[in-house]
Amino acid sequence: MNDNMFMTEFLLLSDVRTWIFIGILIVLFGVINRFEKKKVKFSTRMIAGTIIGFALGVMIQWVAGFPSVPGDVKWLSEVSSWYGLVGNGFMDLLKMLVVPLVFLSIVKVIMNMQGENLGKMTARTIGMLVGTTLIAAVIGIVLGTIFNLGTGLSIEGQTAEIREVTSLVNTLRGLLPSNPVAAMSEGNIVAVVIFAAFIGIAIRRLSKKQNEVIEPFVKWVEAFYKIILSVAMTIIKFMPYAVIALFANTISSRGIDVLGSVVKFIVAIYLGIIIVFVVHLMIALINGVGPKTYIKNAIEPLVLAFTSRSSLGTLPVTIETLHQKFNVDEGVASFVGSLGSNMGMNGCAGLYPALMTIMLAQMTGAKMDLSFFIMLAIVIAISSFGIAGLPGSATIAISVVISGMGMGEYFPLVGAIIAIDPILDMGRTMLNVNGTLVSALVVDRSLRNEKK
Repeated sequence: MNDNMFMTEFLLLSDVRTWIFIGILIVLFGVINRFEKKKVKFSTRMIAGTIIGFALGVMIQWVAGFPSVPGDVKWLSEVSSWYGLVGNGFMDLLKMLVVPLVFLSIVKVIMNMQGENLGKMTARTIGMLVGTTLIAAVIGIVLGTIFNLGTGLSIEGQTAEIREVTSLVNTLRGLLPSNPVAAMSEGNIVAVVIFAAFIGIAIRRLSKKQNEVIEPFVKWVEAFYKIILSVAMTIIKFMPYAVIALFANTISSRGIDVLGSVVKFIVAIYLGIIIVFVVHLMIALINGVGPKTYIKNAIEPLVLAFTSRSSLGTLPVTIETLHQKFNVDEGVASFVGSLGSNMGMNGCAGLYPALMTIMLAQMTGAKMDLSFFIMLAIVIAISSFGIAGLPGSATIAISVVISGMGMGEYFPLVGAIIAIDPILDMGRTMLNVNGTLVSALVVDRSLRNEKK
């Protein structure tokens, strides 16, 4: 390996600009660390990290000359790789906690919960997740029609392939934990929840007659759960640093020029996100949490979701926030948070497919009457449950919905939107997590009211 290959292929440090922006990132970490030492609030540091990350990403793009294809610029790719080491590395550490945290917390809550409450919690959780997704879909349908999406959209040179659509029956069967170890390694959280629920139910049943036999395992679950929570808190402390790298990397690696041709769609989806967010705030208000308090408490998982674009990676922070900030029962927070990271996603499975379908319909001149809108809402509601646990959920969602509406052959026309998916995915993921937070809040309050 010659010196040039060593720097370009191994170290990824072939350009002085790469060194400079790595150095800038380290300096910015120092700024966040100074905030921490001055006891600045964690939520304030998160917001500061987001703003700094955005500014840094734009600066990198400016130095690069705002290239239309950032991936073709060697030093930009190097910077993206090093920033990804920090940002994506942090998300990997959070994902490391997901399976043990979900498994232990679900076992813990089930073995201490009465069967009647378990059934009510499950039904209300699914109802809230799918219900809020349907609300998001209706808002998407209205906005897509008002914005007249699809007219005047440049589609030259942009193509996309429809994702393979799996039947609802096969999808649901795939969620069953035929191999619990494989489900854990693949991150099939719904399967992990089901397996943990059976373990919890068995412990509760055996505790009546064989309490001495199972007591060591019960104590192990309690101890291991506390250990995992301690590890989670240690990792979460580094979140403001990771947010800078995550956001800067997203902006710098995607480019600015690509946004121009689809600006109307971007405005429509982010306006939709704001409207659905307001609906969420109203739901929270009805359940005793005012908008100001809600935003203050929810800011950490929302910022992480926005910058990381991972509902699953945000899960440990979501659960911790629900329990610590919103005073949601530990079991409810774990249960609703786990399911909410895999189904009923308001942004990816509700708002986004609705806007995409309306855009395609208007691009192709499809007839949009009342029956079309009703059918679209029904398909979205069903598919929001059916895509649970699958990777690439947003693309899967639009594939299922567009196919369900008989428009699968037109999928290549949405290539321009697929090209900027990471920019859209930030807002979508934040809305997904917010829908989960609100759903958990409602389920918790409803169960508590019944106990009074």
